[in-house]
Amino acid sequence: MADSRPPQSSLEAIQALRQALQLSPDSAPLQRMLIQHLIDAGLFAEAEPQLRSALARDPDNAALKFDLARTFHGEGKNREALVLLDDLTRNPKSPTAAFLFHARLLFSAGEIAQAVVQYKRAIQADPLLADAELAARLGIGRSPETSEVVDGKIRAGWSGDEVEATDGEFEGEVERPKINFNHVGGMEKVKEEVRLKIIYPIQHADMFKAYGKTIGGGILLYGPPGCGKTHLARATAGEIDAGFISVGINDVLDMWIGSSEKSLHALFEQARATAPCVLFFDEVDALGASRTDMKSSAGRHLINQFLAEMDGIGASNEGVLILAATNAPWHLDAAFRRPGRFDRILFVPPPDNPARSAILQILTAGKPLENIDFAEVARKCDGFSGADLRAVVDVAVEAKLQQAMKEGVPRPIVTKDLLKAAGNVKPSTREWFATARNYALYSNQGGTYDEILQYLKGK
Repeated sequence: MADSRPPQSSLEAIQALRQALQLSPDSAPLQRMLIQHLIDAGLFAEAEPQLRSALARDPDNAALKFDLARTFHGEGKNREALVLLDDLTRNPKSPTAAFLFHARLLFSAGEIAQAVVQYKRAIQADPLLADAELAARLGIGRSPETSEVVDGKIRAGWSGDEVEATDGEFEGEVERPKINFNHVGGMEKVKEEVRLKIIYPIQHADMFKAYGKTIGGGILLYGPPGCGKTHLARATAGEIDAGFISVGINDVLDMWIGSSEKSLHALFEQARATAPCVLFFDEVDALGASRTDMKSSAGRHLINQFLAEMDGIGASNEGVLILAATNAPWHLDAAFRRPGRFDRILFVPPPDNPARSAILQILTAGKPLENIDFAEVARKCDGFSGADLRAVVDVAVEAKLQQAMKEGVPRPIVTKDLLKAAGNVKPSTREWFATARNYALYSNQGGTYDEILQYLKGK
């Protein structure tokens, strides 16, 4: 078996550069040389902190970002590498090798069409980067008669010409939620923003009209999954006794060209007809993904329709309150963030300690309890989402049910039961923050994701 350790000469060079850097800690060239030696030696875990330090001093250095992406890949952090490359390759002045590396990682992730685009950008900038094996796997230059994949497109998908839109239109169910903000544990800052944007204009309509402010507009809620974005949207409608239409991906997307746009228009028309109405889009990034990343004209047409509906072109959106939730705001088309659309972007973090205590009390209401110290359980659940807390309660209840089945006598849930259950549930938010942190550090135009960094700083 071959020895995978770096050659002794390489280790000696690294040690010499470390010593030199201790004497001249502000020397960017010395640090750059050390980084290259560490990467070449495969010492990626040691290269990462050096790269982060270098980027802190020179945050716009594309070469350093590319090296960090390579380092992430070397550490097995392919998701982090892709996040960085997604941002890096938006700049045509980035190292040409970054486009080829991006193509390889996209191919590995199954994003074939995007991999083709990045590969072609790479070889157009530098033909010497051509990789015959990768090109063959991507189907570049192949014929549809001889290959299942041609330029990243699956031949089976080309079954015929685009079909005209069907006549069917979708109408959503208008709910009248029975919950309000009293049923939402914590989130005080987010709730106050929703009050300012949505609730106060309804409750004090005359005052807002006196200042020329219309009733309506949009709020985008983002954050890790399971932290109550959908619950908050439904409670918003209940707070003002408004209708509530929840829109999922399947409610809009349709295989026929034009039908998705018609379904979207029908939903907005229904909300206008039942105003005041909260129109809630879950996983909105699936409907409003960045148009620059799309190769399908149908996808771009749907986004254009979405933007036109939000602008109220041809119809008034007075009294239509648009809320949307996403776990990946960085994939949303930038046009949605312009004034009059989703002009409030609110970070919904995992609940803090008082909020976790309040959520636990809500989740255990109506269950047999005895002397529960909710504050102690909440402290044990740091970083847990609302969904994680529900899992804690479910695990504790299941354990009590098993005990009751054995003993034949139901026993109340006590603090110890919830603490034990909490030890068996892992917070689901960690993976999300690992991805979000990289967007916040390296793709944070206008400080959109500053709240993520502030939250992580406090941890």
